[in-house]
Amino acid sequence: MFRFFENLVDPYVEYVEDDVPPTRLWPFLRAYCVPFKKVFILTGIMTILVAAIEIGLIYYTGRIVDLLANDPAEMWATYGTELIVVALFVLFLRPLVQALDVLLINNAIMPNFGTLIRWRAHRQVLRQSVGWFENDFAGRIANRIMQTPPAAGEVVFQTFDALSYSLAYLIGAAFLLTASDPRLLIPLLGWVVLYGALMRWMMRKVEPASKAASDARSLVTGRVVDAYTNIHSVKMFAHHDLEVDFAKEAIEKARQTFQVEQRIFTVMDFCLVALNGLLIVGVVGWAVWLWTIGEASAGVVAAATALTLRLNSMTGWIMWAMSAFFRQLGVVAEGMETIAQPITLVDAPDAKDLKIENGEIRMQALTHHYGRDQGGLQAIDVTVKPGERIGLVGRSGAGKSTLVKLLLRFYDAEGGQITIDGQDITQVTQDSLRRQIGMVQQDSSLLHRSVRDNILYGNPDASEDQMIAAAKQAQAHEFILDLSDPEGRTGYDARVGERGVKLSGGQRQRITLARVILKNAPILLLDEATSALDSEVEAVIQETLYGMMAGKSVIAIAHRLSTIAEMDRIIVMDQGCIVEDGTHDALLAQGGLYADFWNRQSGGFLKMDDDA
Repeated sequence: MFRFFENLVDPYVEYVEDDVPPTRLWPFLRAYCVPFKKVFILTGIMTILVAAIEIGLIYYTGRIVDLLANDPAEMWATYGTELIVVALFVLFLRPLVQALDVLLINNAIMPNFGTLIRWRAHRQVLRQSVGWFENDFAGRIANRIMQTPPAAGEVVFQTFDALSYSLAYLIGAAFLLTASDPRLLIPLLGWVVLYGALMRWMMRKVEPASKAASDARSLVTGRVVDAYTNIHSVKMFAHHDLEVDFAKEAIEKARQTFQVEQRIFTVMDFCLVALNGLLIVGVVGWAVWLWTIGEASAGVVAAATALTLRLNSMTGWIMWAMSAFFRQLGVVAEGMETIAQPITLVDAPDAKDLKIENGEIRMQALTHHYGRDQGGLQAIDVTVKPGERIGLVGRSGAGKSTLVKLLLRFYDAEGGQITIDGQDITQVTQDSLRRQIGMVQQDSSLLHRSVRDNILYGNPDASEDQMIAAAKQAQAHEFILDLSDPEGRTGYDARVGERGVKLSGGQRQRITLARVILKNAPILLLDEATSALDSEVEAVIQETLYGMMAGKSVIAIAHRLSTIAEMDRIIVMDQGCIVEDGTHDALLAQGGLYADFWNRQSGGFLKMDDDA
């Protein structure tokens, strides 16, 4: 039974991805509600039915009070069948209706609605560009992805469990009082007006206050995760107290925003108690007065009293449900600031997969300044012939890494064009472009998974033998066999820790190399690929790298010039421009910037930081 309701909606159903999601709250939520349309309608009907049954029971309570005025024997003879039918209804049909309502809400909607939002939100965020991620805290992004789905689920839950039920109950109560005596409707309507005014005040206050509180919590998460992620720097610079104070500032802001929320709820509670007093005195007092003048039966007084006391107990629940409803809407609105951001770097509408036959890379008038007036590249013209190996050197900020990022299409160039075998990279799919490029970065961070998972990331379809062969080629197999983690996993099954922190820099780099070897892409990018290796291992890996380069088009960024001395060509960049281009020997003979770098470096290493 549970499985039937749990499978009414598939949270992973196919959908059309939107590059420009709705930025207004209700359209944003409506897009996620489409797969639940039929279930929502059925749940709404069941919720109304549950409320109608509750009103009916209160009505019948009043009827029983009136029936008790008859002689017991006569009453049983006349109304016995009716009482048995009502009893059977209460014993069997009412629980069935209630069970269906609860199954729809708790089992069909709640687990699947949050799952659907989390799944789609994660997919949406992963489609964002590298530059988008560089402009925010990873912790804050993750926090919004995690907190938005349960908040949206709570909105749906309160819609059916509280709002729809209470509205149906209130309408039913009005009909019941009208049927008993229309005059009893007057105090109820007066109460409804005042209650509505209180709710309107609360709604206007709670949503912005909740959004501010949610923003503040995300800030706390972002700062805390930032400190944990960079714990080596925190410890190395002995900045424990600095990080505590940095987090305290955000925590205090979160406390203050939460205080604002709680003040609203305190005022709400006080006003609610006062309003409920008016409701009880107004409806019950009027019903008793009507009874004293002979215009209402004892059953009417009993029904009015039961109804009023039920409303009294419900109003607090409804108000808290409403506050939760709008508080969670505030959380959703805060999450939208991340989830609903448009995808700015997208595939062309008719984009096709990149097809590589030779591997010629051509950059023409390539210009990119990251939206600034300086930095980046200025009208670069470069051609990498099929199978040609090019070394790229220059001072920090010369534009080397920018060139590589544009080739990978992590950013769209502000001017100029990049083609691979004559295909404009902006006109092919991003995934097919990056599948054809293998890259070894200076920052060899790994996924917090097993060594096997990290190497197979280069080619998930590779066999175990192929993976081990790649590890051996990268000089990683021997140390991998000696690895273990706190859970007892060893060798290729051992976890490497977040960003590979359980391994040395050289070990991480060699696993990264194994991953790229396994990928075996026709274009190879190297960004200081041996910088984390000791001299002995570097010498062996250098041979491995040159072996990897065979038949590939290669661009290698290097500060250690000895690692690229045997390249077919060396390009020297300075201030976003190409200033020298030639072989190692030709550039030395030229006596220019490259020759100056070569003469000044110690041990073949050019002291420079990463460039923009």
